[in-house]
Amino acid sequence: MQNKIGSMETMCAYKFRIYPDAKRQKAIDDSISMSQRLYNKLLEKTIEAHKKNPSSKISRRAINQFLNEIIKEDKSYLQLYAHVRVDIRNRLLKAYQNFFRRCHQKKSGAKIKAGFPRFKSKDKFNSITHIENNGSFRIEKGRLRVSKIGTLRIEQHRNIVGNVKTMTIKKEGKEYYVIFTAEQIINPPKVEDINPVGIDMGLNNFIALSDGQTIQKPRFFKQKAKKIARWQRVVARRNKGSKRRNKAKLHLQKEWQSVTNQSNDFMHKLSEKLVHGGYTSFAVESLSIQNMVKNHRLAQSIQNVSWNRFMQMLSYKAESAGMKVIKVDARNTTKECSDCGNIMNMSLSEREYICDKCGLQIDRDINASINILKRGRAGLARTYAQGDSVRLQQGATAKELRTYSAIAGEANDL
Repeated sequence: MQNKIGSMETMCAYKFRIYPDAKRQKAIDDSISMSQRLYNKLLEKTIEAHKKNPSSKISRRAINQFLNEIIKEDKSYLQLYAHVRVDIRNRLLKAYQNFFRRCHQKKSGAKIKAGFPRFKSKDKFNSITHIENNGSFRIEKGRLRVSKIGTLRIEQHRNIVGNVKTMTIKKEGKEYYVIFTAEQIINPPKVEDINPVGIDMGLNNFIALSDGQTIQKPRFFKQKAKKIARWQRVVARRNKGSKRRNKAKLHLQKEWQSVTNQSNDFMHKLSEKLVHGGYTSFAVESLSIQNMVKNHRLAQSIQNVSWNRFMQMLSYKAESAGMKVIKVDARNTTKECSDCGNIMNMSLSEREYICDKCGLQIDRDINASINILKRGRAGLARTYAQGDSVRLQQGATAKELRTYSAIAGEANDL
């Protein structure tokens, strides 16, 4: 049974391919390159200021002051649109905020690295963002018009629903994309929770469901491993800074992008199938991926299966459909008997659970998914609509992992 309940705000991302001509490609590349240099100069200024006065705070106001100083020293940065400069400021501010947050967590006993903000290489800075829809960009007759760049052909394969808030131009290898974020008002239905399911994430099975289903993920990386390794060797052999090395890096990026696209397509389709497959809520494990990848024998396999990415896809789709995603403590879910509660020590190579107390014989991953469902139903977990780690600050939902936000009103001052 489904009844309409109160409306909610969501933030959705729309990604389209764009085809700039040679002149516009140069304009985009120059803007990205200049943005990267401006980011590094800002970071350098903050480090120097802290060395001179260790008690000084890294605040939005301080970074704004450094930004104005840099522009006075080099007027060429005025070629960047004002909102793009504000976004660069916000990226650095966010990097510092994350650094201070991790420092606080480390003091509280968390085993994590503080991760001081780093200077960005050209390979690590590949986008520019207009943080407000104030007329600096618009789509007219199949063409995207962007201030300071020009007119670009856009392949708009679907309509944008809602009020467009931001626009990002991103370069991926040789290809260019534009990403719009749009605010929407949706009315999720009220779903009666009559068919919950537990989901266990694994390496042998991508997911195992508490109703007995197991789903494998195609080995996209393994299929491309030889080509990726070949281009990695080519890049390593060529001289740094040479044109031939840059061309080889583009080939390598293309192979990696192909793996990412295939993986994302698979996970989008699977999460959509689960949400519309008759289930009414989902219980999942609360996994600490950062700690798990410290096991070097499993790190690559864990990163290739993209558990976090899949959980985020499932979460925002479930939220839009009025369903809950409940995260539970993952400890001993694979070692505990789902029938009698007996806990046994097992190696990773043992794929069948045979309880030495009650005699239960069941697939190890399915046994874990049943335990996850039980913990979710018992209320031993926090309820997530999208998850603490991916919910937007305004309570909105994103259909892409990355959202772009900033305080647009300050752009005129920079």
